Amino acid sequence: MCGISALLLADPSQAAVSELLESLGLLQHRGQDAAGIVTCGHKGRLFQCKGNGMVRDVFTPQRLMALTGNMGVAHVRYPTAGTPADSEAQPFYVNSPYGIVMGHNGNLTNDSELRHFLDYDAHRHINTDSDSELLLNIFANNLQKTGKFRINEQDIFTAIQGLYRECQGAYAATAMLAGF
Repeated sequence: MCGISALLLADPSQAAVSELLESLGLLQHRGQDAAGIVTCGHKGRLFQCKGNGMVRDVFTPQRLMALTGNMGVAHVRYPTAGTPADSEAQPFYVNSPYGIVMGHNGNLTNDSELRHFLDYDAHRHINTDSDSELLLNIFANNLQKTGKFRINEQDIFTAIQGLYRECQGAYAATAMLAGF
C-alpha cells in the first residue's frame, strides 16, 4: 500500500511543489517508510528529492526550494515488495527514452518474467528489487519501440496498452514525461 499523486499546473511560471507536499501529508497514512517528489521545470529538467522516512523528515525547506517546475509526481511508500533500501524510494526515473518518472502502488505477479525480459530482450538495466522499477521500464521500453524523437498522445496510450498486456497484478501508477 502506497500513496501516489501527480499535478500539472496550467501556468508554467507556478511551482507545483507546495501542492505535491500537501498531497503527501494527506497520503502519509498510506506509507511511512519513504517519501519522494520529482518535479519538471524549464526545458524538461527534472528535480528530485526522496528518501526513507516520514514526509516531515524527508523534505526540508532547503530541499523543497530546489524542486522547481509546474508539474510533478509524489509518492509515499509502504513496502509490500522489494527491500527497505533508500534506492527503492519513489518516484523512480529513467532517462531513456524521453525522461520518464513514475510513482506506483500495487504488486506485479509476473515480476520474474518481466525482470528476465527487461534484462535479456529489452537490455534495460534494473537497479533495485522493486516491481515499481519493472513497471516503469516496461512503459519506457514500449515508448522506445516507437523509434520517434518526439512522441504524441497516441504513442503514450499505445505504450500503456502494451503495459497492461505485459504486467500482471493489481496496481495504479502515475507517470510524467519530461517536458511533455
